[in-house]
Amino acid sequence: MRILRAAGYRVMPWKNGGGTTTEITVSPDGAGLDDFDWRVSMARVETGGPFSSFAGIDRTLCVLEGQGIVLDIAGEPPAELIGPSAPFSFAADVPTAAALISGPITDLNVMTRRGRMTHTVERLTLATPLEIEARADTTLVLPLDGEIVLAGTTPERLGPLDALVLDRGASRQRLEPAASTILFVIRIDRAGSNH
Repeated sequence: MRILRAAGYRVMPWKNGGGTTTEITVSPDGAGLDDFDWRVSMARVETGGPFSSFAGIDRTLCVLEGQGIVLDIAGEPPAELIGPSAPFSFAADVPTAAALISGPITDLNVMTRRGRMTHTVERLTLATPLEIEARADTTLVLPLDGEIVLAGTTPERLGPLDALVLDRGASRQRLEPAASTILFVIRIDRAGSNH
C-alpha cells in the first residue's frame, strides 16, 4: 500500500504543448509520454481544440471540476461529459477535438497501452464506509472533494486528490469518509490476465 500526496504530483506540458498535465502516477516509474504501460493524470483544459494523440493507447476521461466538455471523436457522435457523467472511454489514437461547455475544466485521464494493459474506472459517491479489495494488478483510489480515513492499526488520511495505490494481494482497505465524497476507483491489469 502506498499513499501519493497531491502536493507531490509532477506537473508537465501536454504532449501537444496546449496546456499542462499533473501526473499522479505512471508505470514503469519515470516513463515518458511515449513509453508508459499505464498513466493516471489530471489536466487543466482552458480552451477547446485537438487532443494529443497517443498511438496504441486506450483512454478514459472524467470531469473533476468545471461545467464540462464535448468530445468530437472521428466517426462518432459528439459525447458530452459533465461532472456526474460516467467515466468515458475511447481510443487515444483516433483524431479527437474538444469544446468546453462553459469555461475551463479539470479532467482525470487514465491511459493504458493497448494489448499490454487494460483498465476500468468507477465513479462512486461514498457516504458510508466501503471496503476495497486489491483484485487488479494495481488499484488506485482517488477522493475528489473530501477526506477519507483508512481504518487500521495506524489510521491514515487521504485528502482531496491524494491517491491510495494497492498492488494485487494487498490487504482489504476500509475507507471511511469524513462526509459524502466523490471517489474514483481505477483498476489496471495486464492484458490477457485471467484473474
